[in-house]
Amino acid sequence: MTTPTETAPDRYAFWQNAPLSIAGSRVLVATKPGVFAHGTVDPASMMLAEQMASMGKSTSVHLNCGNGMVPAAAAVAGGASILWCSDRSLPSVQATERTMAANGIAGSHVVHAHGTHAFPLALAADVVTIRVSTDKLALQQLIWEAFHALRIGGKCYIAGANDEGVKPAVRLLESIFGLARLEAQHSGHRLAVATKTQIAPASLTEGTSPYLDPDHFRDVAVTLKGVAHTLYSRPGVFSWEHLDEATQILGDVLDIRAGESVLDLGCGAGALGLTAATLSGSGRVLMVDADAEAVRCAARGIAKAELGNAEVRTSDVGGGVGEEQFDVVVSNPPFHQGKATDLMVPRQFIADAYAHLKVGGRLLLVANRTLPYEQVIGDRFGEVRTVHDGRRFKVLGATR
Repeated sequence: MTTPTETAPDRYAFWQNAPLSIAGSRVLVATKPGVFAHGTVDPASMMLAEQMASMGKSTSVHLNCGNGMVPAAAAVAGGASILWCSDRSLPSVQATERTMAANGIAGSHVVHAHGTHAFPLALAADVVTIRVSTDKLALQQLIWEAFHALRIGGKCYIAGANDEGVKPAVRLLESIFGLARLEAQHSGHRLAVATKTQIAPASLTEGTSPYLDPDHFRDVAVTLKGVAHTLYSRPGVFSWEHLDEATQILGDVLDIRAGESVLDLGCGAGALGLTAATLSGSGRVLMVDADAEAVRCAARGIAKAELGNAEVRTSDVGGGVGEEQFDVVVSNPPFHQGKATDLMVPRQFIADAYAHLKVGGRLLLVANRTLPYEQVIGDRFGEVRTVHDGRRFKVLGATR
């Protein structure tokens, strides 16, 4: 066994304020690894931001608010006086809060949630913006809630990339509002707008999805390591309709002993954490995720399974774990930010796994077999072993 190497200062948690010019106004945008569009200027968000710069004093709602560029432009360049923002990603919520502070914006409300269900019921907003997401049902919920959050005469703007599904998103916008028009398009991105002209949506068919109710969950039966559980999932949660192959593989090789404490980093709907809690019996199991909907799903799974030794918590990787240490860390870390592969995030998963393991504690991590995690784990732990080597996925292990 080799000695673990010292690593460079933690760049994942390093925040910076990037200056942008939006409609002639200087706007500071907070960002760090893990935040949507980190290191780039998202064209769709810029289209929304430039549109908001012309809106004037208003009450505006910003869904999938990302790094806060759009609501900041609404306030700094457009003069919006009341801002309501939400995003399901914790790093994006933290970025929006920092963006508001960096620009001296008062009167903003930033909520870690998907949609408007945490906002006041009688909002009567002048404008709603939505950065299009790729999950159709999750987006349908946002557009439906946007309609109900607007006053009569209020406008809903959506923007996204062609390869993210913005064209069907515009059709969905038109179906709910009755009419939508294309405002701008360039570089494979589109901006569309619809005006609320009546109390009821134009198409009630779009309101029949049960997932428009934020408390409706999909039941997913899973069996891992011989342990059967029901997962409760929502649109937009990773692999929300069925258990993904990588988690199945990791779950089937879980080595959790009676009484051991376990940390599930990036728990999703909770398949690994629920299984670990059952295998451990009396040991504490902490499940963490940055996605607000994933945390709600995992919490429901814990409650329905009546697992008194399990807890779920909102956390940007291991940032919300505190000083706790565990016998085992399990993880199926994400490696995409939007459409791009971003290894900064899984590197942080590995670093936080090491930090939250007791001496002698074990890491079990599943990954696409093409991803070069062996070097990262070896540098951090001083050793790495292959627990499973499959056609598409591998399970890597290490001991602190």
